[in-house]
Amino acid sequence: MNYILPLLSVLMGYGVALFLKPTKKSNLKLLMAFSGSFLLSITVMHLLPEVYESTIHEDHNHSNAIGIFIMLGILFQIILEFFSKGAEHGHVHSHDTFEKTPWLLFISLCIHAYLEGFPVSKHADLALGIAIHHLPIAIILTSFFLNTKLSKTTIFLFMIVFALMTPLGTLTASHAEFLKDYHGQITAIVIGILFHISSTIIFESSENHKFNLAKLSMIAIGIVVAYFLGIDAQHVH
Repeated sequence: MNYILPLLSVLMGYGVALFLKPTKKSNLKLLMAFSGSFLLSITVMHLLPEVYESTIHEDHNHSNAIGIFIMLGILFQIILEFFSKGAEHGHVHSHDTFEKTPWLLFISLCIHAYLEGFPVSKHADLALGIAIHHLPIAIILTSFFLNTKLSKTTIFLFMIVFALMTPLGTLTASHAEFLKDYHGQITAIVIGILFHISSTIIFESSENHKFNLAKLSMIAIGIVVAYFLGIDAQHVH
């Protein structure tokens, strides 16, 4: 399921945008608010404590370095968004048009999705969070691309590759022996990425940064679901 959920969510989002053509942005914003809250909760409750616990028996300088890698992750995500125009959190503008394949946006999104897959290898609950995160993004991106001059074949290939990137990141983390010595540092970078993405999603899901009851409820539900999924994951281990 670690591999299947993120893959299916993108393909499902592509299908929804292609065949159902949703027009209600409010529903997508509620789903985005839930996904942002869920991702942030999983990161704070589970990923963050684990990455620091992994350094508890090591020297103090190494523990400090984890914080540096988290900040590097935040900085790296800001750089990626410079090229992707914030598509990682569904922040694409209707006035953005592309005469040719938007390679910078494509590459930036793929790097983002690939890195998100790394901690999934040890956190099955994160796979669900990323799947929920990618679903509305896939709907928004596909809808946006359908209104541009890109061909349907190009859009389909783009979404297929995007769907494969997170499972590919999980596969790399699980089987690349040379990366296992750097698992803590890579996870710290991903934590920084998820911090930035999830907090941005939560605020951008509200007009003028104002929260109504529906959005507030979705954020609260995201926190509760992440908490109980984390407890179940601990029992499994």
